[in-house]
Amino acid sequence: MPKVDQFKYLGSMLTADANIDADVTHRVNAGWLRWRTLTGVLCDSRMPVRLKGRVYKTAVRPALMYGSECWATKKKHEQKMHTNEMKMLRWAAGVTRLDRVRNVYVRGSFKVAPIAEKMAESRMRWFGHVMRRNEEYAVKKALAIPDKTNGKGRPLTTWWTTVTKDMERAQTNISTTQDRKTWRLRTRRADPK
Repeated sequence: MPKVDQFKYLGSMLTADANIDADVTHRVNAGWLRWRTLTGVLCDSRMPVRLKGRVYKTAVRPALMYGSECWATKKKHEQKMHTNEMKMLRWAAGVTRLDRVRNVYVRGSFKVAPIAEKMAESRMRWFGHVMRRNEEYAVKKALAIPDKTNGKGRPLTTWWTTVTKDMERAQTNISTTQDRKTWRLRTRRADPK
């Protein structure tokens, strides 16, 4: 078998150095591809904005976020996802940067929560599922391994550090994962109504 630096497996880009840059770029491209197939609905000025928001949430955002629950995201990845999401929403709304309409208003008219919050929600949902599994479960055993550093500078960003930050933001801890209802209420980032 030939040795490669990256390859596609089950829709995700895997790299030799465990870097997610290629996977984030691949997901953004997949999101734009899905968005382009739906331009008949999303760019039609006769369509209600609420309907466009529902189409975006059910078809485009899942294509953007596929596999994101396993990402050890950095600020640059969240910013890239946010930037592309706002480009899509602004284009669908027919709003340009020259119109001086804030992102908050564009997002509010579509009733769409920020994509970084939705990525954190999916990470936390998956983490809750894993923590409720039996002790023999391989992924649960792997979570007990402490994070490693490269010996210099800042520690490497890992999935575990990302989930730990998500739990701090949600003001929750690992023991809460056992109560599914409470965990869901604490970690859910619902779209605005």
